[in-house]
Amino acid sequence: MFTIKDVEFHSDEYGVEPYLNNWPMIYILEDGKKAYVGQTYSINKRMNQHKENDSKKFFTRAHFIYSDRFNQSATFDYESRLISLMSADRRFILTNQNAGLSGVNYYDKPSYDEEFVELWGELQKRKLTKNTIEELEQSDLFKYSPYKTLNDEQRNTVSEIVNNLRSSLNRRIIVSGAPGSGKTILAVYLFKLLKESKVFSELEIGYVVPPSSLRKTMKRVFKGINNLSAKDVLGPNDVTTRKFDILIVDESHRLKQRKNLSSYGAYDDACKRIGLPTTSTQVDWILEQSKCSVFFFDKDQIVFPAGLDVAQIIQKDSFNTRMMAYYNLFSQMRCKGGSNYLGDIFSLLYGKLDHSVREDNYEIRLVNDFDVFSELYKTKEEKEGLTRMIAGYAWDWKSKGDKTRTITDFQIQNHELRWNSVLEDWVYSDDATKEVGCIHSVQGYDLNYGFVIIGEDLKYNNSTNSIFVDPECYKDVYGKKQASRLELERYIRNIYYVLLSRGIKGTYVYVCNKELRDYVERYVKVFTEKDLRSIKGIGGR
Repeated sequence: MFTIKDVEFHSDEYGVEPYLNNWPMIYILEDGKKAYVGQTYSINKRMNQHKENDSKKFFTRAHFIYSDRFNQSATFDYESRLISLMSADRRFILTNQNAGLSGVNYYDKPSYDEEFVELWGELQKRKLTKNTIEELEQSDLFKYSPYKTLNDEQRNTVSEIVNNLRSSLNRRIIVSGAPGSGKTILAVYLFKLLKESKVFSELEIGYVVPPSSLRKTMKRVFKGINNLSAKDVLGPNDVTTRKFDILIVDESHRLKQRKNLSSYGAYDDACKRIGLPTTSTQVDWILEQSKCSVFFFDKDQIVFPAGLDVAQIIQKDSFNTRMMAYYNLFSQMRCKGGSNYLGDIFSLLYGKLDHSVREDNYEIRLVNDFDVFSELYKTKEEKEGLTRMIAGYAWDWKSKGDKTRTITDFQIQNHELRWNSVLEDWVYSDDATKEVGCIHSVQGYDLNYGFVIIGEDLKYNNSTNSIFVDPECYKDVYGKKQASRLELERYIRNIYYVLLSRGIKGTYVYVCNKELRDYVERYVKVFTEKDLRSIKGIGGR
């Protein structure tokens, strides 16, 4: 299917094969540590250009990939896919920039997709790649890589942001989008684009990630990317140590104000360090410490009283003297159910749904037996990977600090369950499949399947035909202290909205409150023991 020719990069001649001069091809340049992936219709001409380029001269080997089925659409596609996968593979550090990756459709693309798997296998045999495509696509290094093909909406947004920054840094920019709309993908892409741009490369640019759980993951992602560093990934407190030209703030709905904090001392010290009163918010820190700030935000993902609404950001006095730009992302990048599914579950949580939850290309099921729920969870994790059990904060965290891993936190039916033993990077931790993740350990992450437990903090009243929050059953101390009843209603619904939107391929739900379970059953199909036997290939009536 493919011819792969290995040559010395600085050779005077690469061969006499006709395809070397007038045929679309892929190539990989490498020196054992770094690599560059490209495509061309004339290998000899392109290699001569690269040998004159200071950024390519250090390469020692070249690998030319030829197929008589190649056309330029296919080579553009293969180039993009190789860059994206090889970046996550970490066999080499890629020196490619991330602008202009191709994602267009073309004639007979499904068959080219199948053949790409064969090509990847050949590259593995030659030790040019390490991991399988399946392993890479499950990894955080792939999911959060800046080497992503953007859709038209994302591409236009990036283009407009960059054009705005070229004209003036005196700006505040907000990019708003629902869960799975590609905010993190766009934020990472924009950061690398700016870092490698001749216009912005000399500027002080930082990438802020408020949740410590996601911050550790992003540091690992940045560490293996050319021109990026783990030091580029900052927490809000880090911002107060020096000035920046541009700050890109991912998950900015997780920025805090001085309310319901576990430690006020560090917060007050940060305010004083930059000359602001202790009543200032972390948004104020970012505005104070940067000429330009780009906030990636979703108001429906604010899940605690310390969180900040986008309206609070817009209304800051600093905006009066600085230009403001606002962008919305509508496309759904994560959840295969698309915006229809997200809209339906949002309406469901507020008791306003008037039809069954739409499940186009998506699996959404209610499981009423926890034995079935647990067994199905194990089956999905074994077959699909990256499947996690997650829950609302409706049980005390008794196991906090338990090093023995023997203390459990709650019981459903005869199943003893334990909260996440770590917060940072829990989704990819060794014990994640044996534990239940809370909102603070999964917000910002993608899963193949989410197994969501809705606790007794969310209930249904048959007399009033309404969903309501029970504060007594909500166990996050910092999540409800100083929160009004109305605020608490919003936070808890938002928590379940976030949990129910983590799954790429599907979501399975167990509801603890019987009345709420009956309500949900009106709109979501039930998964039974018979369905489980069918999936596992077990016979019986």
